[in-house]
Amino acid sequence: MIDRADFLDRFGGVFEHSPFIAERALDAGAVSEPLTAGGVHAALTAAFRKASQAEQLGVLTAHPDLAGKLAIAGGLTEDSRKEQAGAGLDRLSPAEHVRFTELNTAYTEKFGFPFIIAVKGLDKGDILAAFERRIGNTADEEFETAKGQVERIALLRLNALLPGD
Repeated sequence: MIDRADFLDRFGGVFEHSPFIAERALDAGAVSEPLTAGGVHAALTAAFRKASQAEQLGVLTAHPDLAGKLAIAGGLTEDSRKEQAGAGLDRLSPAEHVRFTELNTAYTEKFGFPFIIAVKGLDKGDILAAFERRIGNTADEEFETAKGQVERIALLRLNALLPGD
């Protein structure tokens, strides 16, 4: 039987600062042993998709800006810090940092949540290109795109914690 406290301790942060996702997945009986990345991801994603739009927006807004103030101040979660560093976002030139800041501000003003992208396997050029492309989306398109990226980030985090299926 899955120990609730252990499960929530291990997986409560997979969806950034949103342990209610793991709680709801467990409470719904959607999690079964043996725990695998795919199985836990399916359960967490189902709970995320069943959350209200306001709760989903809360998950999106829990994500930090890419190369933003939290990164500079060292205030990212360990997962976010590693993910951003892996994409080179901790080594931006001053000009690149200015561009990221401009895009972060414009994006957040337009959509009401930070730009979210699963950065694994991407470099800063790939991320900037996606930023430039996605800022032209409608609010509905971008809300769906951002949710998909959050789910992808969750899968990548779970793959690092659990065996595959």
